Amino acid sequence: MALLVVVAAVGLGVALGLLPRAPVNRFCTAPSNRTGFLCDDRVTCIPSSWVCDRVSNCRNGEDEQEKLCGDLPHSLPGYLVFLCSNPRSWIYADQRCNGMNDCGDCSDESGSLASCPPCGWEWWSCIPVRYEYCSCIPRRLCRDGVQDCLGWSDEYVCRP
Repeated sequence: MALLVVVAAVGLGVALGLLPRAPVNRFCTAPSNRTGFLCDDRVTCIPSSWVCDRVSNCRNGEDEQEKLCGDLPHSLPGYLVFLCSNPRSWIYADQRCNGMNDCGDCSDESGSLASCPPCGWEWWSCIPVRYEYCSCIPRRLCRDGVQDCLGWSDEYVCRP
């Protein structure tokens, strides 16, 4: 009987938040295979870049809580953050290998830390002129009359 009372008391303490609970693993895979943050409902998975964006995307607002967003990026779990080669720069993990130069130095796209796969079928590989891209440009820019690759391969070789 005493054991039953202890189990009930512990269960009530956890339910009321009086006793510490084990840390919640919030890592998940969001749409398009992006690194995500799992909401309290244990069903909703939002892209990591939606965390601490001043918009509550989780039903209970846990993606905007002060303990998570108070000292960015240090207050975020490591899986949500990618540190650029410039030690003062960081991006959200779901922005790594997205084809865009989010770090400003391409370390999120072509650096050894990023370890991105080669360009996908929707991309053309070249050394771009535009700094927003790093080593691949979207195929929609092929044969559009604007030089995006140093050697003009986007205008003469690439097929949209």
